[in-house]
Amino acid sequence: MFIGHYAVSLALKAKNKKTSLGLLFIAVQFVDIVFFPLTLLGIERFTLIENYTDATHFRLDYMPFSHSLFATFLWSLIAILFLSRFLFKSKWVDKKAVFIGIAILSHWFLDLIVHTADLPLLSDSSIKVGFGLWNDAVLTYILEAVLILTALFYYLKVTQGNSKIGKWGMVIFTLFLLVVNIANLFGPYSVEDTQTSTAISAIIAYSVFAAFAHWLDKKRH
Repeated sequence: MFIGHYAVSLALKAKNKKTSLGLLFIAVQFVDIVFFPLTLLGIERFTLIENYTDATHFRLDYMPFSHSLFATFLWSLIAILFLSRFLFKSKWVDKKAVFIGIAILSHWFLDLIVHTADLPLLSDSSIKVGFGLWNDAVLTYILEAVLILTALFYYLKVTQGNSKIGKWGMVIFTLFLLVVNIANLFGPYSVEDTQTSTAISAIIAYSVFAAFAHWLDKKRH
């Protein structure tokens, strides 16, 4: 799943306005943000295969440190404790950190819907799960669109724009993400793509999207 993850960001932001939307955008993709650098280091692995599924051109081969259920829980807990203590300067668990931890954890459960059976529960040798919606690109796109548009409606209902950018910016940004997802799910396989270029482009995209979300959210209250 790609832009569907951002639905969790928008919903959690609407639920707790004090939580940074930029951090939430990073949090929902944190599992992938860990995964791609690990692939560059040769610790985790994926393989580019044309039309591996109807919606993807890559096979996820080995990812116990980023995408196992145990690892995702662990990353979520570490984020809650670290952010509470060092970013939010709280002696106890900070509510904003909890929302960010929930955002991190949500990644695995949304991935479960679309992935083939490649998500480990504990380690790579343990049971792997995935409901396989990626085998139907149209249904995958519809699900992600419904998720993000529903969350956008909730976010816009709870927050108000301070300017024209604040009023329409997040709507336009979400429509842009929907267009990007068309290319992501239905785009042709490129023989020029490499594992390195795929990993780097993904990391850049996550960073840019988070920066835009943070900036646009500042235009609302």
